[in-house]
Amino acid sequence: MKIALMDSGIGLLAATAAVRRLRPDADLVLSLDPDGMPWGPRTPEDLTRRAVAVAEAAAAHRPDALIIGCNTATVHALPTLRARLEPGIPVIGTVPAIKPAAAGGGSVAVWATPATTGSPYQRGLIAEFASGVQVTEVPCWGLAEAVEHADERAIEAAVAAAAELTPGDVTTVVLGCTHYELVAERIRAAVQRPGAAPLVLHASAGAIAAQALRRIGEQPAPDAPAEGKLTVILSGREGELPAAALHYAEGRLLPAAERLADRR
Repeated sequence: MKIALMDSGIGLLAATAAVRRLRPDADLVLSLDPDGMPWGPRTPEDLTRRAVAVAEAAAAHRPDALIIGCNTATVHALPTLRARLEPGIPVIGTVPAIKPAAAGGGSVAVWATPATTGSPYQRGLIAEFASGVQVTEVPCWGLAEAVEHADERAIEAAVAAAAELTPGDVTTVVLGCTHYELVAERIRAAVQRPGAAPLVLHASAGAIAAQALRRIGEQPAPDAPAEGKLTVILSGREGELPAAALHYAEGRLLPAAERLADRR
């Protein structure tokens, strides 16, 4: 089994780790775009062009499925990628977990990039799945970029700033950018109010990994031999996992992390 994941940067690590935990025997192909990142500020047309190139670089390795490990790329490029690659390669997008968050009741905050916050796409999800629920959209200025570069000071500042914008009665936070899942516990600590019930976080990685397996007719096998190989593609060129990936537990799960650690 071979599963490919794509993103402009290391935001795909959360979904990659989820796939690795469900199927440690699966070969993984990670297709990143360091030459074109970040994708967020690009026009939808430009972003789609970059995403198509990254997806086709992954498709050249003949995966059984392709996961778009990026909310922004899913918004703008999913229809194009499906038209190009399916039915030969199922394409699985990343959608913020607004529906299960709203189903849990209580006040919900959706942490997302400034480009996604207030967008018709996100507003549509809220209207469809969270009607009657108090939902606050929280723009997280600079957080994805800080996570991408493993910049501790910038992460701390960005999380604190977003927490200040989050209402005190929020009981649930939706992580609306895949990068945020890499610092989920720091977000929890920043938003959790003393004496309040434990904050509920909703991320997408686990559901995406499970959906990828369903699309190709496979079942989770977490006890399978950890024999899966890793291929990394950087803007179309085979390369190595970015060094910043080693900063996160999700990156350290991958076999390429051992080579990075040896070099440090």
